[in-house]
Amino acid sequence: MNYGSLRPSTTILPLIPDGPVFLVICGEYSCNGIRNDYISVLAKKFGAAVVSLEHRYYGKSSPFKSLKTENLRYLSSKQALFDLAVFRQNYQDSLNAKLNRTKTDNLWFVFGVSYPGALSAWFRLKFPHLTCGSLASSAVVLAVYNFTEFDQQIGESAGAECKAALQETTRLVEQKLTTHGKALKASFNAADLEIDGDFLYFLADAAVTAIQYGNPDILCKPLVEAKKDGKDLVDAYAKFVKEFYSGTEGVSAQSYNQKSLKNTAITEDSSDRLWWFQVCTEVAYFQVAPSNGSIRSSKVDTRYHLDLCKNVFGEGIFPDVDATNIYYGGTKIAGSKIIFTNGSQDPWRRASKQISSPDMPSYTITCHNCGHGTDIRGCPQSPFNIEGNEKNCTSPDAVHKVRQKIIEHMDLWLSQCQDPGKTCI
Repeated sequence: MNYGSLRPSTTILPLIPDGPVFLVICGEYSCNGIRNDYISVLAKKFGAAVVSLEHRYYGKSSPFKSLKTENLRYLSSKQALFDLAVFRQNYQDSLNAKLNRTKTDNLWFVFGVSYPGALSAWFRLKFPHLTCGSLASSAVVLAVYNFTEFDQQIGESAGAECKAALQETTRLVEQKLTTHGKALKASFNAADLEIDGDFLYFLADAAVTAIQYGNPDILCKPLVEAKKDGKDLVDAYAKFVKEFYSGTEGVSAQSYNQKSLKNTAITEDSSDRLWWFQVCTEVAYFQVAPSNGSIRSSKVDTRYHLDLCKNVFGEGIFPDVDATNIYYGGTKIAGSKIIFTNGSQDPWRRASKQISSPDMPSYTITCHNCGHGTDIRGCPQSPFNIEGNEKNCTSPDAVHKVRQKIIEHMDLWLSQCQDPGKTCI
């Protein structure tokens, strides 16, 4: 793939010529500039430049004019890591040229949240000579075939009352789906989802998004109240989905439509097809219903996911999670100078490294609304908080303590890189 087809985001020179450079990894979305989250606070503290690179194929960084399956053969985490390495080298060379110097390297540090968090950890693992360290926030480093723990964590994070209300809602939805399917889907503004599995996945993700991104009360309070008052739970849930998931979060039911996912034209919605390709070939994370105590419908099972992969991308598409975990190490990643952070309520933490090991500290931020990327995004994690403000976290002190640990590790590792008598590796 041509490096020139990848799109760097806005960059600034270091506040001092030999200051650090922070590389913020973009992931399964269009990368439209650098967000003013907690990384910007860290950049000011360390006098660092902040640069970012759009992930190959996403946004405006597509190497082909069509996203047909055969053209997606270069879409993988491995290729993305090499893109980052080449970008890092080219950016360093351009920086040296601007500053009229040669054979000089700034101190680099890499950041990412979620899949980019995994890329951040994997970049340090595979290219330790190109970065002094990495922050891997909510980093999904373990590829999982049947990810039943995901739904289990949603139940734990929701709490007993909300979990029971969600389970009853799912049961009622399944009943109505068999008798009044069209009317039911229309009540959620999802009439175009002809495949029942797509519809049930859409409903499950709505609850997931509220809990994952630090908004559990928006979901749980009205649902629990409706259950206590004997009101129609399906109506209450439909109201939540339309007002919060489709309204506030701006998620369209069409993004779950396999007809839409088969569209090979490059559009604003192409990210959905592209991420499903990575799911169907590398990491799986099949969010299937556990055999007991499930919140999501049991119809969202392994067969649903495999059928989706085949229907959208054709024959022979299968997620080789064993190969992915062998290549990167999963939660047994043999890296160094990587900080892992997770929010206590985040279902994705079950695919992250949650136990500290030598030179790879892991921290869990515990609070009622501490979710995906809390250390970088604050609370809630969506919508956006300027500088990742933690004041709306139910325990701001928990966030602050982990951020202080991040600063301590970064300060140490950057100083070790700077000392010519010590190695960055």
